[in-house]
Amino acid sequence: MPNLQTVKRQLQKLKQVHAFVAPFVVIPIILTLITGSLYQAFALLGRAGDAGWLLSIHKGNFGPLHLDVIYPFLNALGLLFMAITGGKMWLDLRRIRSRSRAS
Repeated sequence: MPNLQTVKRQLQKLKQVHAFVAPFVVIPIILTLITGSLYQAFALLGRAGDAGWLLSIHKGNFGPLHLDVIYPFLNALGLLFMAITGGKMWLDLRRIRSRSRAS
């Protein structure tokens, strides 16, 4: 079983990776959320034809860059990575706190 200092170092490294990756994951997910919601609002108003560009961005078509085939998978993998690393940090923090109380 690793000692407390090793766990703290691992947790610090994981926090750094998590913080570095977060903007690359969160920005596309927020973009997907906003464009999907706005497109749905246009559709409810009967104006979906005017908002085709929103659906295009929502699917991952960014002008000449067409990511529509992999965009959902990138979003899913990024979100899964953030959930796993966030959960690991939370569990490690609980372990550190319980060890600190025991000493």
